[in-house]
Amino acid sequence: MPDSGLLAAALDHAARGWHVFPLRPDDKRPAFPDHPADRCTLTDPKCRAAGRHLGWEHRATTDPTRIRRAWSTRPYGIGIACGPSRLVVVDLDTPKTETGTPPDAWTGAADGVDVLAALAHQHGGTIEPTYTVTTGRGGAHLYYRHPDTGAALRNTSGSLGWLVDTRSHGGYVVAAGATVTGRRYTVALDVDPAPLPAWLAGLLAPAPRPVPRTVAVALPVDRRGPYLAAAIRRQVAHLTAAPDGQRNHALFASAVALGQLAAGGALTDADVTAVLEPAALSIGLRPGEITRTIASGLRVGARQPRKVAA
Repeated sequence: MPDSGLLAAALDHAARGWHVFPLRPDDKRPAFPDHPADRCTLTDPKCRAAGRHLGWEHRATTDPTRIRRAWSTRPYGIGIACGPSRLVVVDLDTPKTETGTPPDAWTGAADGVDVLAALAHQHGGTIEPTYTVTTGRGGAHLYYRHPDTGAALRNTSGSLGWLVDTRSHGGYVVAAGATVTGRRYTVALDVDPAPLPAWLAGLLAPAPRPVPRTVAVALPVDRRGPYLAAAIRRQVAHLTAAPDGQRNHALFASAVALGQLAAGGALTDADVTAVLEPAALSIGLRPGEITRTIASGLRVGARQPRKVAA
């Protein structure tokens, strides 16, 4: 049965300009889509309409009509997509049983709130009042406005300190009004999000991307060589131009395209990996993610071999 309280909460968040999307009822996981990018067959209606995989971040909306339509069908939880909402959310956790003792660097800290306070002191900063949500487990989400200048900030997990994570581009949080395993997320301080403190923005600023290294792939001496070289350049350009939120899918698409040529005998799987891996690293994708995505693309590409005339 739908829940009018969840619908009202989703509409309230959207009215603030925050992009919301359905979570599975009483759960943290997105309700849609039901498949990852590398398994998209374009049978999902929204993926089919877009002509590409459409993940939760691109489905998030502030449109009241769409929100009413979704939350009037089931008691969906509420996710807030931080990137489209121009938010940086600092997630301050409480220790679980297995992590109850802080590391030596944070001796004396009881939870993420203490660690953030210590970080602010270390860096000569302050923690200004901002929109705050108490999580189901008693932690806190501090909502800040994403800086207007500089690189897009992404998610972190423990890199700032013990029990301190952040969510921004590519990340989401459970919104106030929703529940997870029966525990409700509630508003603790209802004010407009403050600007992200400069000291914290500096700690979260991404490291400069490595310059892609030139990879030599042995191409045929015959007339296939120029065709393959152009195909490789086209796919690398497609990948490195992909915007935030679409980079993993762009890598998958490029791996499929070059994988078709590999299946047809014009390249090898090793050639495809040697070309795409450094380009993917240069745009900030993680090594493990790159390996899995290229392998998936090669498998899909192998189903439709493309032969190049000699």
